[in-house]
Amino acid sequence: MPITKILIANRGEIACRVIRTARKMGIKTVAVYSDADARSPHVEMADEAVHIGPSPAAQSYLLADKIIEVCKATGADAVHPGYGFLSERTSFAEALKAAGITFIGPPPGAIAAMGDKIESKKLALRAGVNVVPGFVGEIDNTEHAVRISEEIGYPVMMKASAGGGGKGMRLAYNEQDVREGFEATKREGLASFGDDRVFIEKFILQPRHIEIQVLGDQHGNIVYLGERECSIQRRHQKVVEEAPSPFVTPEMRKKMGEQAVALARAVGYYSAGTVELIVSGADTTGEGFYFLEMNTRLQVEHPVTELVTGLDLVEQMIRVANGEPLGFTQEDIKLTGWAVENRVYAEDPYRGFLPSIGRLVRYNPPKQKKGVRVDDGVEDGGEVSIHYDPMIAKLITYGDTRLEAIDRQITAIDRFELEGPGHNLDFVSALMQHPRFRSGNITTGFIAEEYPDGFHGAPASPELLQRLAAIAAFIATAEADRKLRVSGQLGNRLTPPSEWRVRQGDIAMEVSVSEDAIIVDGEVVDMSMGYTPGDRMAIADFGDEDVSDELAVKVQRTRTGFALTARGATHRFEVLPAHVAQHARHMIEKVPPDLSRFLLCPMPGLLVKLHVAEGDKVQVGQPLAIVEAMKMENILRAEKAATVKTISAAEGDSLAVDAVILELE
Repeated sequence: MPITKILIANRGEIACRVIRTARKMGIKTVAVYSDADARSPHVEMADEAVHIGPSPAAQSYLLADKIIEVCKATGADAVHPGYGFLSERTSFAEALKAAGITFIGPPPGAIAAMGDKIESKKLALRAGVNVVPGFVGEIDNTEHAVRISEEIGYPVMMKASAGGGGKGMRLAYNEQDVREGFEATKREGLASFGDDRVFIEKFILQPRHIEIQVLGDQHGNIVYLGERECSIQRRHQKVVEEAPSPFVTPEMRKKMGEQAVALARAVGYYSAGTVELIVSGADTTGEGFYFLEMNTRLQVEHPVTELVTGLDLVEQMIRVANGEPLGFTQEDIKLTGWAVENRVYAEDPYRGFLPSIGRLVRYNPPKQKKGVRVDDGVEDGGEVSIHYDPMIAKLITYGDTRLEAIDRQITAIDRFELEGPGHNLDFVSALMQHPRFRSGNITTGFIAEEYPDGFHGAPASPELLQRLAAIAAFIATAEADRKLRVSGQLGNRLTPPSEWRVRQGDIAMEVSVSEDAIIVDGEVVDMSMGYTPGDRMAIADFGDEDVSDELAVKVQRTRTGFALTARGATHRFEVLPAHVAQHARHMIEKVPPDLSRFLLCPMPGLLVKLHVAEGDKVQVGQPLAIVEAMKMENILRAEKAATVKTISAAEGDSLAVDAVILELE
């Protein structure tokens, strides 16, 4: 019996994604939702929606029994689990099978086999898949360690068996390094952990995270759909994904793909799945790739594969679950063009990527057109909740070449309006503009290496600052012209200013705006632009009749000018009429208040612990409070020696960003 109604055991973006494909295939859908998601888009999109519990996932989306009950009550004959939640839980797949409900995913046995990290590596080894070479047995002495290292191939990492926190580790590039480091590693292990056992494994130079998408049916046909490069990560969380990889050659792709298929075949795999590999960027032979794990579900980054193959992976999963054979063979799979995906997260890159929650005061993604795709599950007025993943949307762009896809990302990010919680749009725009990223020379350490002191906005070129100054002066002229038309705003005989001084930091520019031209510091800027006072976004074109060169800028009024956001940073411009600017030196500078004596909450969260009371003396680095946000505890410490003067919050309070917890003196 073909599938007639699918329950989506998930929420947000992926639930909307599955509903769109099911609707295209003429299949009815059932959404489930928690208290927090009662007004979410996936609830509205589905043909039916059923409430399954309170906001915490453990009381709603993770209740397998409840979801099966809803299937029976609504007549849903299949379940798509999306990713996360129950998607890789063997017991859930088995319970559905026992209830006669189709699981749109792989067989339970494959999920179980790949869910155990150690067993899956043993399976991979038996299937002829490369695994990171290593030796985990008893190592007799230094000579034995040298022989093992030479068999594995340098460089190798010697690690204390009970090690952790970076202790008991030695990197060896040659025999001498092993002879000098092996005994030292044993001693460190014994001193720190009471265990002198050591194991040795291959050290991967310039590591890249590359994964192979596989797809199989229930008739034994399995294909690979090329690779995705997922090396741009922060704290092991993927930020940027692309397909294909700028590092992988056709020969390497074939080897990786065939090994991934062999692994899938070894566990009787069908449906969509991903084999994750760690790849040595320093190994140009194409042999330096090693199995990490297999994800037995749809991946967050599946859209980039869809764009370069022309396949709808959700549709393929449904067809496979229906028992249909794949409608193509490996020879039919062709990778065309390039696709890049950025994950838009609710986090503040300017404050150490602290999680952010709250209402989406404004959510207006770029228009979906040729080469631009947005996968989301939120809308204006929606809430980014503390209970779930902080991903707001996925922005995917496509081009004939890698740089074309990347440049489309930059343009689309500029047109992405997002207000309310903090977000990482500036950061991902900066990544897209970074010369090293654009060159393709990336590793999993990219963000840590390129932003060691945190993110402070993308640097602006002199040309960009000149263009923004022209835009700022144009906006100021338009606003002055509007004031002229409002009775009494500029008096009876005044005309709007046309000469402006535009200052950004220490840089001051003289800008003249007329009907004929815009001149910045004596240089004509060829710009056409439409702007009505109050517009949140201005789009200026610096091209000519033949070639467009648009710059989209988000506009926010400030006390003396405008904050213009474009190309990965917000630039604050003071804009004054030239005849006023000459008196600017007499204006009183507004000095920001000294907040150093206050302990401020760095993110929205729950105050779970106060370590001090009024009158307590504290030292530098002493824990003062613990704030929980996105299920992670953050310890707030004293930045100076002081005495606690007053406490403004109590344990159990929900705090906003910059809420005062206590005052020091």
